[in-house]
Amino acid sequence: MNEKMKYVFTVAAISASVALSGCASTGQLDELRSQVNAVRADTDAAKADAAAARAAANEAKDIANRALSTANEANARSIETETKIDRMFKRAMHK
Repeated sequence: MNEKMKYVFTVAAISASVALSGCASTGQLDELRSQVNAVRADTDAAKADAAAARAAANEAKDIANRALSTANEANARSIETETKIDRMFKRAMHK
């Protein structure tokens, strides 16, 4: 289990014990709110990182697709040129 999940479970356990004891102080509630806010901030940051990674992956995929297209075009031109040279060579041999 990763550290964030352990932290979330810890916060949940603290929340449950505070709720069950019924005698939480304002300081305890403030600390709990602070911990919950920290977890939310971490979650938001993770979502932003995931979105950025997804965008970078999509850009890389686009670049790779363009490179593949260019390589396919170059290969087709190479085959066409080879065919022309072969025809010219055969014509020259028959003269």
